[in-house]
Amino acid sequence: MILGIESTAHTFGVGIVNEGKILANVKDSYTTEKGGIIPTESAKHHEKVAEEVYKEALEKANIKEEDIDAIAFSQAPGLAPCLIVGMKFAKKKAKELNVPIVSVNHCVAHLEIGRITGAKDPVLLYASGANTQIIAYASGKYRIFGETLDIGIGNFIDSFARYSEIGFPGGPAIEKLAI
Repeated sequence: MILGIESTAHTFGVGIVNEGKILANVKDSYTTEKGGIIPTESAKHHEKVAEEVYKEALEKANIKEEDIDAIAFSQAPGLAPCLIVGMKFAKKKAKELNVPIVSVNHCVAHLEIGRITGAKDPVLLYASGANTQIIAYASGKYRIFGETLDIGIGNFIDSFARYSEIGFPGGPAIEKLAI
């Protein structure tokens, strides 16, 4: 039974997985009416909602804290203030429950989704915040075949939204305006 904590940017989430089955995926996201993400404000949001999101995930998974065998958390890449909140929360819970803690690379976690779908040696377009890359899995490693050198698509969309005073996150608001 693994409890995972996501806190790389605007979302604080807790997922619970048992033998490959997702039992819970609870999250709460920092948003703004105007402007973009402010990392320190997003981190404050995470601190505020962490315990509530954690308890809701346990309830949704229908488990007790004692059922947790390990805790995983997003280590990087991401916004430092947000990552620190997730790491501290993970360390606190791991100490309270006396379970091991495992750091997870955020980018690799996204990429692994392609592999668990059954795709053999998938080629992936990874577009997450500051990262836009073409990546493939070959010879037991992820290999980057191309990437943006200026700005990732996620940051571009959020920058456009901030400039247009749409708010954060920009993608969903821009999508609604495009329809």
